Amino acid sequence: MLDIVEVNNGLEVKFAYKPWLVDGIRKIPGARFNGAHKHWWIPENSRDAFMNWAGRFGPTVKKAEVEVGEIDPLPELDIDLSDIIYHRERKAQGLSYALFPYQLNGIAYGVRNKRLINGDDMGLGKTAQSIATLVAGGAKCILVICPATLKENWKREWKIWAGKEAIVLKDSVKSTWPQYYKVGMCNVFICNYESLKKFFVESIDQPIDPETGKPKPLRLNHIKFRETIDLFDAVIIDELHRAKDGRRQLSKFCMGITKGKQWVLGLTGTPVVNKPKDLISQLHIIGHLQTLGGYKHFTDRFCQGMNEASNLKELNYLLHKNCFYRRLKKDVLHDLPDKMRSILKTEINNRAEYAKAENNLIAYLRDNLKKTEGEITVALRGEAMVLIGILKKLSARGKIDAMVEQIEEVVEGGEKIIVFAWHKDIVREIRERIPGAVTVVGDNSMDERQRAVDAFQNDPKVQVIICNIQSGGVGITLTASSRVAFIELPWHPAHADQAEDRAWRIGQKNSVQCTYLLGEGTIDEYIYDIIEKKRSIVAQVTGAENEVETSVIDDFIHLFSKQKCA
Repeated sequence: MLDIVEVNNGLEVKFAYKPWLVDGIRKIPGARFNGAHKHWWIPENSRDAFMNWAGRFGPTVKKAEVEVGEIDPLPELDIDLSDIIYHRERKAQGLSYALFPYQLNGIAYGVRNKRLINGDDMGLGKTAQSIATLVAGGAKCILVICPATLKENWKREWKIWAGKEAIVLKDSVKSTWPQYYKVGMCNVFICNYESLKKFFVESIDQPIDPETGKPKPLRLNHIKFRETIDLFDAVIIDELHRAKDGRRQLSKFCMGITKGKQWVLGLTGTPVVNKPKDLISQLHIIGHLQTLGGYKHFTDRFCQGMNEASNLKELNYLLHKNCFYRRLKKDVLHDLPDKMRSILKTEINNRAEYAKAENNLIAYLRDNLKKTEGEITVALRGEAMVLIGILKKLSARGKIDAMVEQIEEVVEGGEKIIVFAWHKDIVREIRERIPGAVTVVGDNSMDERQRAVDAFQNDPKVQVIICNIQSGGVGITLTASSRVAFIELPWHPAHADQAEDRAWRIGQKNSVQCTYLLGEGTIDEYIYDIIEKKRSIVAQVTGAENEVETSVIDDFIHLFSKQKCA
């Protein structure tokens, strides 16, 4: 009469529906009905009470038999991507533009499964995979949800990989952005987490608890979304782990926006920050919580014990089978080059101050280049360099929040990172924001410098080292990390290469990923463009190093003048 299965945290009971049986089992403390799997669940601490009640039926208890087999490998790609990869811009900037074999398999998994979490290790190209997946799958209208610091980078990546112009949602298009899609001008829109409410929520009707006078816990049905969310058939959510707390507004907004969508791609290198419970909200967002049994079953099955973690092998199997894949660097090292460079563009948060300094430089160059008929004299170069230095520092200062965000993401993923800046002031400002970081700057003694390097190399707790390029870019070994980030750029390409090579040395077991954080619409873009061009010809330059640097600076002044002073 009763089919009873023993699980690690209680009993699962099934029986043919009879009202008197339901009435009886309801009296057992903690008994709950799991609608998704059509069984009653009895907690372990009510086992005796249940068995006493069920004894009259002569019950037998079976052990749960959960078959955890081998996870099928990711499928091979059988879709031609040649028409959707937009090579020219990426090739011009000297970056690797081909998709790697493991990325092609990730795209195949995405095209097949449609709603999933890409948990690839940081630096393995989750962005490119998600873009290629949606273009290959024929998604019609796409929303990208991401941190504010990554909006411009996502816009750039859509242009690189798919040749598509994306629109960043901001106040200037608050009421008009749907028209761009309706008239066929754009089908990719980018919104940061903090702006979801502004663009997609009509109202929130959160009831007040009459006893406490405080709002009741926010539920999804308290939120009325704008009809414009129905335009999207695909949503990408970058850094999905930000929505791991299902009680937060931003998590509820993501749940409502993605509900019923054909394509939902969540990207995160750290899907489980603390415990399996972190996955519940993320699985809800991608539409797979019920696939894993629903909230009650998930918590009962996978969130038990002292560490709130149970049956992890089974959970791993079910995730990979249905909606999740993850590759570590060591798993795909054979596909990766020894060193990779990438650009991350971000908006600076001191735009007004930067614009004022830029106008001063423009005015100076306009007046003096006219007087000298375009010739860059020693005096002009010297004064311009002072003004340019001010711009460089202001751009760096405006990117500190974005750099701290990048550092924290790497640290949360369990990796170490090397950060390079040009100005010692910028090194110190970042250091103040990162507890436990060590630094290497010019005014360190040799002993202080060596202690910082040794701590970074040998102490697992020291995950961040911040160096200024002149002092930390040569003569030291930092192979404890394969992640290098630049918040400022040197003038000479060799200085950037030498700094990168602090990690890319004998003893490095991973592919080294070098990220250049550039301020959108700032001096950074000009300098990076010139450095990349110089990289390709610097071996042919026969002059001394200072002649190369002078050449780069003169190129910058000519380019900047042409763009800004016309």
